[in-house]
Amino acid sequence: MSEIEVPVIRPRRLRTTPALRRMVAETSVEARQLILPVFVREGATEPVPISSMPGVVQHTRDSLKAAAAEAAELGLGGIMLFGVPTAKDAVGSGAIDPDGILNVAIADVVGEIGDAVTVMSDLCLDEFTDHGHCGVLDRHGRVDNDRTLEVYAEMARAHAEAGVHMVGPSGMMDGQVAVIRSALDAADHHDVSILAYSAKYASAFYGPFREAVDSSLQGDRRTYQQDPANALEGVREALLDVAEGADLVMVKPALPYLDVLRQVRDAVDVPVAAYNISGEYAMLEAAAAQGWIDREPAILETLTSIRRAGADVILTYWASEAARLLQR
Repeated sequence: MSEIEVPVIRPRRLRTTPALRRMVAETSVEARQLILPVFVREGATEPVPISSMPGVVQHTRDSLKAAAAEAAELGLGGIMLFGVPTAKDAVGSGAIDPDGILNVAIADVVGEIGDAVTVMSDLCLDEFTDHGHCGVLDRHGRVDNDRTLEVYAEMARAHAEAGVHMVGPSGMMDGQVAVIRSALDAADHHDVSILAYSAKYASAFYGPFREAVDSSLQGDRRTYQQDPANALEGVREALLDVAEGADLVMVKPALPYLDVLRQVRDAVDVPVAAYNISGEYAMLEAAAAQGWIDREPAILETLTSIRRAGADVILTYWASEAARLLQR
């Protein structure tokens, strides 16, 4: 038998016990870094399950308040509100109606939890338009960037009047952050911050979300959302948003774009968010339901990978559950 040379350097020493592994861990996930996206359905009398997102529902106004209270108790960083209206039109007028579902939901949640959790709103028209696009259409059926900005300004003011802490413009219109910042400041809402959906890609992973918001989308969004082939473009968009006044920038989706997330994190000097989106959630849940993966460790590993790539905060439908797992 040949003599085996004994290794002097043994990296396994630092993996010996759970306490030692915790001590030298390079990346952590904490409840304060997690944001819970939630859907509230106008007129709903009980929560409506979303079939493609097991465990996620369209909330009633009352169940939304309960979810927000739980988020505060768990120490989550934020809750992002999406409205599901009963009526839509070509210009998304329900988005700026003070009595529209998203605006009343903002007021409900702020009234329930105050500033215990950052109350955030999706500032976009896609849930409110009968064509399902994120903006107003011109006579050729194309999204009119500058007319859409006018509506975004009104929507930002409506959300601020309802009490929102942070708006999340997600429509990928050129100049949207500058217009929203100007509108908020002109209305003396200087403290309302902006989470810019800066690098938002035209992804195949949005399917379950479209069920969640009862999307009416006709066609696709490739003329305003980004080409999945482009990484430098995502960095450019983030830098533009920072220059326009964004307080945070975001990469969406998360898992197929971890490389973009790292590049954005390295390029900007504001906090960076990533959205662990519906399709990513649905894939893991489906695999776990088949017994193909160990669900709870897979959730935490997924969130850790997003943090490791550079996200300061993560929007995830597992936010509340992950916070409970982290408490164990």
